Amino acid sequence: MHWQTTRHAIDLSRPRVMGIVNVTPDSFSDRGAFATTAAALAHCEALLAQGADILDIGGESTRPGARALTAQQELARVLPVLRSAITLGVPVSVDTSEPLVMREALALGVDIVNDVRALRRPGALELLAAHPGAAVCLMHMKGEPATMQAEAVYGDVVAEVRDFLQRRVDEVTAAGIARDRMAVDPGIGFAKTAEHNLLLLWRQRELLSLGLPLLVGWSRKGTLGLLTGRPVGERVAASLAAALAAVHRGAHIVRVHDVAATVDALKVWRAAETGRMPT
Repeated sequence: MHWQTTRHAIDLSRPRVMGIVNVTPDSFSDRGAFATTAAALAHCEALLAQGADILDIGGESTRPGARALTAQQELARVLPVLRSAITLGVPVSVDTSEPLVMREALALGVDIVNDVRALRRPGALELLAAHPGAAVCLMHMKGEPATMQAEAVYGDVVAEVRDFLQRRVDEVTAAGIARDRMAVDPGIGFAKTAEHNLLLLWRQRELLSLGLPLLVGWSRKGTLGLLTGRPVGERVAASLAAALAAVHRGAHIVRVHDVAATVDALKVWRAAETGRMPT
């Protein structure tokens, strides 16, 4: 399996690590440590040195309760970072739901649109369909970040997430976007309780029936804090455990903050799975 993007065909024969670059002053995980262009670019280079396969750059916090930005605010944050990041030799993703931001990022040559709203904002699907090769990650979320936790009500969360993603995949395919350009994300922590998140992990293999690359983001999230009693800055071990559990259950890409630790953990996991040193 591979994931076709604007400039790269990402080989998914081994798990890939997507490094998170939050160009936001109100990120839940780093409290604005990379909110300036210079700091964000330095972080991009550090993540690549640590072994990141993909860089995911976003300018709008989507944590529970987060306030929305204007498109111009989001553009001002991410465009300078994206402009330099695409020269670094790896696939670059823009984490956005805003069609104007997508358009400007794709004009720069960005490889992937990572959309927590799964191309549901007006104009987003049409924009991606008109592009000759950009990839897209479709994520499950109910409502909006500011209010989504009030909508965390399901009969069978795994079946409902799978069915939502299948509908979006069908709609995106009907718009003319090839399946090899798509990945899906169950949206851990987005309109879901801790119990929902854990069910999605436990039964994650059911999502593989979609036949598309599965991208999963557990890094530092609130469920890990509830499980361990640790604050955001002390959730590295928990995040590694969740990433390995996700990969073991079929995830192709893990979206993480702690790249070096995740890369090391995956090397050991692969060696244990194959019984030999990695090549």
